[in-house]
Amino acid sequence: MSEYQYYEFLAVDRPLTEPEMRELRAVSSRAVITPTRFTNHYEWGDFKGDPRAWMEKYFDAFLYFANWGTHELMLRLPRRVLEPATARRYCRGDAASARVKGGHVILEFLSEAEGSDWYEEEDEDGSLSALVPLRADLAAGDLRALYLGWLLCAQAGELDDGEAEPPCPPGLGRLSAALEAFVAFLRVDRDLLAAAAAGSAAAEEATPAGEVERWVSGLPEAERTALLARLVRGEPHLRAELLRRFRASRAAAPSGGAAGRRTVAELREAAERRAEARRRREAERAARERARRDREAAEARERHLASLAGREAEAWREAEALIATKQPGKYDAAVALLRDLRELAVRAGRREEVEARLAGLLDRHARKPSLVGRLRAAGLVGTGRDDGPAALAR
Repeated sequence: MSEYQYYEFLAVDRPLTEPEMRELRAVSSRAVITPTRFTNHYEWGDFKGDPRAWMEKYFDAFLYFANWGTHELMLRLPRRVLEPATARRYCRGDAASARVKGGHVILEFLSEAEGSDWYEEEDEDGSLSALVPLRADLAAGDLRALYLGWLLCAQAGELDDGEAEPPCPPGLGRLSAALEAFVAFLRVDRDLLAAAAAGSAAAEEATPAGEVERWVSGLPEAERTALLARLVRGEPHLRAELLRRFRASRAAAPSGGAAGRRTVAELREAAERRAEARRRREAERAARERARRDREAAEARERHLASLAGREAEAWREAEALIATKQPGKYDAAVALLRDLRELAVRAGRREEVEARLAGLLDRHARKPSLVGRLRAAGLVGTGRDDGPAALAR
């Protein structure tokens, strides 16, 4: 297949209505459409809808994949759980951008590279499911996905070298499954990520028992009542909103300046140093592996020759029998055996004897060009026209 495009949309906060599903069906007659999902793939032709418009009207998450190298992810969150200013502080280019539509912030992440092997057809059902948890994480105040988007902008060359990084969230050194999927899908450079993670604090430990209760008790009674009412109504993202507020109450306010933060150039240089060290380690491992394989091959070769040394006469007869079959495949086996016999004889100081014997064998089978060619290619007989016994014995 020369072309493949895959589209997947998910509705998370509310299901699609019947009229909305009919609107989507009018765009595509063969897409899979449910109250929470729209998927379709194209091996020819193009998608007739507008993913950006659909994200504004219908959906909370979108994934696009093309086998020529385009990977795209969109996430939509309510403004009350993700402030536009926060999103724009991290999403600063085409690789990661943020826009506001009504009461939502829509994040867009884009990776362009030549070719792609991320997608496997058997994984088509639910390709977006591994990335959707990022919405809940962002709503709860985990900004690592936004920081990875900023890294993607730096990786794409969309930021000035002197630009300071935004606040580096904790936990970059230990990513969740959803963040690992994000890194893989958008092809965030692993060395750049490792360089950034060096300046990231460890993820926070489990909340001490009783701390949440004390925080809730400290809320004004009217606010607690309002929160309970929202909970009963089933308002989405309420838990994430409360968790974000609770975490913010425990953490010191981040500095708004760039002091102590690394620049794009510093991160790139650190990434290159890590990449060089990684390449050196990989080369050393590869060299050790080659040496191990060579050593094992040499040891196996010695064992083979040792087992052959006790039955040389039988081996010569076996080679003659293989040649007598007049089958090219058996010729290969005969030549391999003759090479072993020649090496054993040379080691034992019987070079002239074995070469004379090989010359005699060539003389007896000179009318078998396929065999003669194999013997010459293996270096067992001469390559000139004078291949008689006298010439080969010299």
